[in-house]
Amino acid sequence: MGLFIKVEPGVKVYVEDLNPGGCKTIVFLHGWPASHRMFEYQFDQLPKRGYRCIGIDQRGFGNSDKPWTGYAYDTLADDVRGVVEALDLHGFVLAGHSTGGAIAIRYMARHKGYGVSKLALCAAAAPSLIQRPYFPHGQTREAVLKIIQDTYSNRPEMLRGFGDMFFYQHTTQAFADWFFQMGLQAAGWSTIAVATSWLDEERLFEDLGKIHVPTLILHGIHDKVCFFPLAIAQNEGIENSLLIPFKYSGHGLFYDERDKFNKELIQFTEEG
Repeated sequence: MGLFIKVEPGVKVYVEDLNPGGCKTIVFLHGWPASHRMFEYQFDQLPKRGYRCIGIDQRGFGNSDKPWTGYAYDTLADDVRGVVEALDLHGFVLAGHSTGGAIAIRYMARHKGYGVSKLALCAAAAPSLIQRPYFPHGQTREAVLKIIQDTYSNRPEMLRGFGDMFFYQHTTQAFADWFFQMGLQAAGWSTIAVATSWLDEERLFEDLGKIHVPTLILHGIHDKVCFFPLAIAQNEGIENSLLIPFKYSGHGLFYDERDKFNKELIQFTEEG
């Protein structure tokens, strides 16, 4: 079931709500520059196991409205809160991939984990996607600036290159085209604005210590976007967290090792 939820005057985000009568709820936050559709290989399986799966298209991406402003992590986390309140969600698992993982962390800190019973971070872009003087593990600032410039000059070519580094396992041309089209569905300005947030956002380091629910960290050891040391930093910064390395995955572990990904997420959801 697809629906639009108003998160602020003039802005609605698209939500895919699968199996609303499910026994347990998992809310999925997608990574840049995709949409809820990136979790197709979870949505194909988890509802059959009795789970309610909710995929949110962040503003500027997928089917959501694409306003000119509002792409800082605080606002994106507030959008999630708007969806949670509109659907009256309680006791759910919040699962975020890449930038969606960063937004999930900000949601936990900014909204004190409202409604969340457990957190799943999947190749999360946290505590910093880029290198900083005190954190040498991310992408260079120059690499992100190049992504931004390439988006301005030739967004389709930028998306092709990003897609080529996303997965570790072989993908077919048809699959690459499908993934590429997801990126094209976003607005150019929102694609740029979120990438700019990677450069400016440093508060996730302190946000990690504000997470007080069981946390699962899934991360591919071959990740070329959010390098594996980011997962180690998350594990060290979040109490009651468990890190599970994916030995045959890159950034797209939700597809590279989709059976393992689904198994670990189901097991985590069921525990306790």
